[in-house]
Amino acid sequence: MISDLETFINYLSVERGLSKHTLSAYRNDISALIRFLSENKLADQTWNNVGESNIRAYLDDLDERGYALTTKSRKIASAKSFFNFMKEEQIIEGNPLSDVRQPRTGQSLPKALSIEDVDRLLGAKSDSDTTEDARDLAMVELMYAAGLRVSELVGLNLRDVDLDAGTVRTIGKGSKERVIPIYDTAVESIAEYITYFRPAHSRYQSEKALFLNRRGRRLTRQAYWLRLNKLATKVGISSKITPHMLRHSFATHLLHGGASLRHLQELLGHSSIATTQIYTQLTSEHVRSEYTKAHPRA
Repeated sequence: MISDLETFINYLSVERGLSKHTLSAYRNDISALIRFLSENKLADQTWNNVGESNIRAYLDDLDERGYALTTKSRKIASAKSFFNFMKEEQIIEGNPLSDVRQPRTGQSLPKALSIEDVDRLLGAKSDSDTTEDARDLAMVELMYAAGLRVSELVGLNLRDVDLDAGTVRTIGKGSKERVIPIYDTAVESIAEYITYFRPAHSRYQSEKALFLNRRGRRLTRQAYWLRLNKLATKVGISSKITPHMLRHSFATHLLHGGASLRHLQELLGHSSIATTQIYTQLTSEHVRSEYTKAHPRA
């Protein structure tokens, strides 16, 4: 993968005559993608094995890390140029970024799910009859209950969930610990998974992870992304959803319900309240929408 990057950088330097500063930006952006793929084992070290789902997982990771839209847009543009070059050189067969749009500067947060769509996701519980189904529903329930980042969700260990107290403990950005309350239905869903379904996946007695894959190891972010979309399709949600949308939904729905920004900041683990304030844009849109629907002259 690194050798292909250097070939691309050489092409930009020799054939397009780009400046050293621009070349450095391209190298940094593509190197970050390579590191993400390598660290998360999302591709077998060949670009032909990188698909759209891998790219979507990478973009989710950029969201989680709090990159500005301008930076995210630049990274997407860099990756698009790289994959276009690779395709033209017949190194890869298809461009995994062909259907990925660049965010517009000033664009609002990724869309939060409606309460109705969340209910549809969680309402699939009555249909769960496999270990994977029970695990997936417990993960969705917990993520929506606590507003976790997907990296925090898959990083949970058994000891991090206190079912008696109804709390989940997680280590977020900057190694900041927070303990978040979770509602009773989430507690019941997790307890059911741990008691009746997780043992079927526990092939390694030393595995401390809460959520396991079929091989008895910690479930990856990528696997959860795929399972979440499978669940969404199953309940009739046609648009693509991402794990991060559940975190956005958690925040938006709490503000709609009257939670304070300071309280929400604590729950989300934001170091600055300015980061949390962006959710007020979504609630303002909600208020305007409700006003328009309710006022007789609107």
